Amino acid sequence: MITSVLVANRGEIACRVVRTCHDLGIRTVAVHSDADATALHARVADVSVRLAGEAPADTYLRGDLIVKAALAAGADAVHPGYGFLSENAGFARAVLDAGLRWIGPPPQAIEAMASKTRAKQLMGIRPLTHVTEADLPVLVKAAAGGGGRGMRVVRRLADLEAELATARAEATSAFGDGEVFVEPYVENGRHVEVQILADSHGTVWPLGTRDCSLQRRHQKVIEEAPAPGLSRELDEEVRALAVRAARAVDYVGAGTVEFLVADGRAHFLEMNTRLQVEHPVTEAVFGIDLVAEQIRIAEGHPLAAEPPRAHGHAVEARLYAEDPARDWSPQTGTLHRLGVPGPVRLDTGYTDGDEIGVHYDPMLAKVVAHAPTRTEAVRRLAAALERAVIHGPVTNRDLLVRSLRHPEFTGARMDTGFYDRHLPDLTESSPDPHAPLAAALADAHGRSRFGGWRNVPSQPQTKRYLMAGEEHEARYRHTRQGLEADGVRVVHADAGLVVLEVAGVERKYEVTRYGKHVYVNTTPLTALPRFPDPTTQHAPGSLLAPMPGTVVRVADGLTAGTPVKAGEPLLWLEAMKMQHKITAPVTGTLTDLCVVPGQQVEPGALLAVVKEAP
Repeated sequence: MITSVLVANRGEIACRVVRTCHDLGIRTVAVHSDADATALHARVADVSVRLAGEAPADTYLRGDLIVKAALAAGADAVHPGYGFLSENAGFARAVLDAGLRWIGPPPQAIEAMASKTRAKQLMGIRPLTHVTEADLPVLVKAAAGGGGRGMRVVRRLADLEAELATARAEATSAFGDGEVFVEPYVENGRHVEVQILADSHGTVWPLGTRDCSLQRRHQKVIEEAPAPGLSRELDEEVRALAVRAARAVDYVGAGTVEFLVADGRAHFLEMNTRLQVEHPVTEAVFGIDLVAEQIRIAEGHPLAAEPPRAHGHAVEARLYAEDPARDWSPQTGTLHRLGVPGPVRLDTGYTDGDEIGVHYDPMLAKVVAHAPTRTEAVRRLAAALERAVIHGPVTNRDLLVRSLRHPEFTGARMDTGFYDRHLPDLTESSPDPHAPLAAALADAHGRSRFGGWRNVPSQPQTKRYLMAGEEHEARYRHTRQGLEADGVRVVHADAGLVVLEVAGVERKYEVTRYGKHVYVNTTPLTALPRFPDPTTQHAPGSLLAPMPGTVVRVADGLTAGTPVKAGEPLLWLEAMKMQHKITAPVTGTLTDLCVVPGQQVEPGALLAVVKEAP
């Protein structure tokens, strides 16, 4: 019997495992890096053990330190979560060799399937070893791990070597394994997967299908179960293939077999020998706790002969701290408040007041809706996200809401090319034009209670805000009738609530402040000073760091005086396990290079200056 579990992970999955263990009466042990010293997963576990350092390579990827922590804390089992070492056979063996139970598949099954190259060979599929123009487009993919890291689509043969190098670097940083491979890239298929659960007595459950076609940069954004619109024959085929893959390696535990469905055919992609981020939609539909089942299987308990019946439909959206106005770069800072209303499930590794750091994945939470029908589940999830209170770093919330309401998605006609076709429309900024006025009125009330009206007409009061990357000026005036603004009647105003009548309709605006940052309902604004600080001004052509990170590479031969072309990569920043290219904004000359490889930079730091050619 398992009595104490160490969770070899962080964030929402670590919190999830801790919650299930507590429900089962099992003591929990968390490990944490120095950057995660006050993280939620370390706080909710019964005890925690420090892993000195901040980078994953020094902490969560150090299997030796994690095994040592488990023994020191008196744990008798280890749950790997997902990511990091969850698909590392060497780590699984180290856990077992230390006399601990491994809540996962046997190491030999991980070796057979965790490497995508070996998994494809097992299923009779060979990756490309020599790429020609006729093979394009191709996909460069990390052999270990997932989550879009170490994955690149290559459409020009001249780009292949550079993309291979970037993919290897990302894979090494995220998974500790730089092996990559190349395979044909199938455009506009559907990403369909099957959740499996297998015990050590020979029973394998194929727990339905999931559709994960909505992906941006190969990172899943929205997932659902069951996969809609599959023919009965195709549904049975992918389930049978998933069971075949599990039996081929004597699989035990929870795992996922992934397929690309195109033209009525299912193409095997890989088997993930761990839980997936999207496992909650399967749990909702089948009414089970997959983590609890993993623990029971590790204790040797058999599964029932048949899985439980599925009920209804579930949809999950991944909420990320990323800025669409800055090429979706990861965002950091204080998460002042996170609240999602309605009958939905919220899985998160954060709570109000936590800091979002630079070292790890920028996912804030997973939001899951379950309902009797797909239409109801999608509508419920979109409404919950739209009303969510998210005060802190910029997120992808608007993208999620618009995606869920797009006719291709509501009509179940989506494929993996969805965002290639629709991303510009789905990310078009459309903030409430009256949000700056509401912020200004609330701010004025909080500072001065407005004072009284003047008999002599005065200049309007003005305040400037940055909203959706653009400056906006709010103007209002004191009159005998109260506060007035152009075309808007001020019904009520205090420090936290403003009510405006616009075209005969009264609208409420809740206003919350954190220093210069203001939130009006769900719209973030930044209060601007009355007079700009000249020390913060930069010369035209200045390239500023869009996020905190590390300069991992500078283009070969790049020095001051080098001619550059618009769009040409100049340097690469690494943040949250992803590499981001910084390109020349114009064609001209590099007049200043302000950083070197290995240098840490903060948001807004000057990286380089390019002078445009006359």
